[in-house]
Amino acid sequence: MADAVMTMIRRPHRRSEGEAFTGPVLYRVADAMNVLSMSRTVIYDLIRTGRLRTVCEGRSRRIPASAITDYVALLEREAGGKQ
Repeated sequence: MADAVMTMIRRPHRRSEGEAFTGPVLYRVADAMNVLSMSRTVIYDLIRTGRLRTVCEGRSRRIPASAITDYVALLEREAGGKQ
């Protein structure tokens, strides 16, 4: 069963008509650490404060790719005109 879930999580899917999505749909915390170049502590702090959304499948916590995109957009909005 767990193998089937991981296959579904990592299987490529289509985002919109004509545009292929080849990355994972859900990331483990360790994967999100690599994607965002942040420590495990920082990732869990973001989750705890609600700045980074997660979903749970059984006892596993996963971070949707859309949550990572939303978090980066939030950082860009907060930065505003600061450079």
